[in-house]
Amino acid sequence: MAIIKREILSSQVLEALKEMIANHRFKPGTRVNVEQLAKEFGVSRTPVWEAVRRLEQEGLVVNIPNRGVFMAVLTPEMAIDLYEVRAVLEDLSGRLAAQKIKTQTLKEMEICLENQRIVIEKQDLIGYSRLDFEFHAAVYQSCGNQYLQEFLQAIKNKMRPILMHIEPILPRLYQDHQRILEALKARDPKKAGTVLREHSEKMIKQIKKTIQSKSWVQKANLINLRDHSVNGS
Repeated sequence: MAIIKREILSSQVLEALKEMIANHRFKPGTRVNVEQLAKEFGVSRTPVWEAVRRLEQEGLVVNIPNRGVFMAVLTPEMAIDLYEVRAVLEDLSGRLAAQKIKTQTLKEMEICLENQRIVIEKQDLIGYSRLDFEFHAAVYQSCGNQYLQEFLQAIKNKMRPILMHIEPILPRLYQDHQRILEALKARDPKKAGTVLREHSEKMIKQIKKTIQSKSWVQKANLINLRDHSVNGS
């Protein structure tokens, strides 16, 4: 019984940490203070460490011996690799979702899009990130394939630590979301898959453009995963 309670507590801490990450409580490369989190949650360090190990397995944090736990930072190359995989998997998820998505989910996605429009006008990137995650999660949950959903959710989680200015393409990303919703409403598998794939391809182009202009945001104190031989993929 004690083991079960500990596992439940660890899962609760894990979800709380993921929520903090989703809300950008921790910036990429910054240290995650386990003791401080334990005090904040009102628990011992054990469930926090167990949650941190799960986050490390998912590629969201890195635990560097004698230094501590840090939020992961994606290099441009790693981000491109992730988006290449995501493009293919989201194509499939869109095709499946177009055939199975519920009317209520479509209505919720409409509300999400309206909220996206508002945060884009305010240039609220944190708000957009949260709503973008919500929008794509609705597609994943509607595809009807548990394994595909898990793979895509894991990829999206790994993408949270990206440091990049996406303001220049926000209007186009929003238009893609509109087109995705239209394809889903029309129950058009081919169009839904194609638009989702093109959506990821836009991000790949933006990352490459950012690399060429040398404007990828990296501070001197950020952790370079490759320098520490950490597998973040």
